[in-house]
Amino acid sequence: MLTAGEVAGLIVATFWAILVCFLAYVLIKLARLLTATTKVVNELGDKVVPLLNEVSYTVSETNRQLVAVEAIASNVKEVSDDVAKITGLASTVVTGPIIKVSSFAHGLRHALSRRGRRRAVERRP
Repeated sequence: MLTAGEVAGLIVATFWAILVCFLAYVLIKLARLLTATTKVVNELGDKVVPLLNEVSYTVSETNRQLVAVEAIASNVKEVSDDVAKITGLASTVVTGPIIKVSSFAHGLRHALSRRGRRRAVERRP
């Protein structure tokens, strides 16, 4: 039969073998995880580079369009200023004679009304 030392050694050896098997299983799983992670990172890198190129192109195209919009906005401001000047000039050209005609008509009406009053006073005697 086995002695107590041999039984203890056998138990320790069994537990040691179980521990080694468990650690081997954990290492195998960890290796698979690292392999899968490496594969995902490589695929992601393959997809990110074209995406970044597209984003860079989009940003440069947007900047180009913004320059065009800025030029359009500048032209609109110039046209708006010109329209304001023309409106002011047209207002002056149109309202000046209208005011003169209106003043003349008012003066004429006032003179005619005074003349009519004067005739009415002369007829009363």
